[in-house]
Amino acid sequence: MIEILLADYRDPAHARALVDLLDSYARDPAGGGTPLAAEVLAELPEALAARPQAFSVLAFDGREAIGLVNCIEGFSTFACKPLVNVHDVVVRPSHRGRRVTQRMLARVEQEARARGACKLTLEVLSANHSALRAYVREGFANYQLDPAFGQAMFLQKKL
Repeated sequence: MIEILLADYRDPAHARALVDLLDSYARDPAGGGTPLAAEVLAELPEALAARPQAFSVLAFDGREAIGLVNCIEGFSTFACKPLVNVHDVVVRPSHRGRRVTQRMLARVEQEARARGACKLTLEVLSANHSALRAYVREGFANYQLDPAFGQAMFLQKKL
């Protein structure tokens, strides 16, 4: 039976699941193909626990951690309400195609609503077709205000 729950970053089992799943995602080509640094693996749960705007959802199949969604609360100035950015979505290959992502995103939405959020946001690589299908199925869509200005693009500047 698959269980979906909010992570407790101070629980050693949850902390281990978080870094193991995130590292497996980072090692995958869709996550960049590079393992996480040892200091990230060691420090991430405590760093997230120190940030009240962060929360994570974990999926377990029995005692096996099979899924993770990391979220960071931001703020919409246009709505004057919080928003929740879905930052990482991971499902172990053994459990893909079983709607684990759907169930984790439902739990994310429940937490976002409890926080008074006006929307969920996420980024996805354009060639990650299975993830795109899952997100569209869950109600996500490209962002735009006025079609004349086109769709929003996700940009970054590393520091």
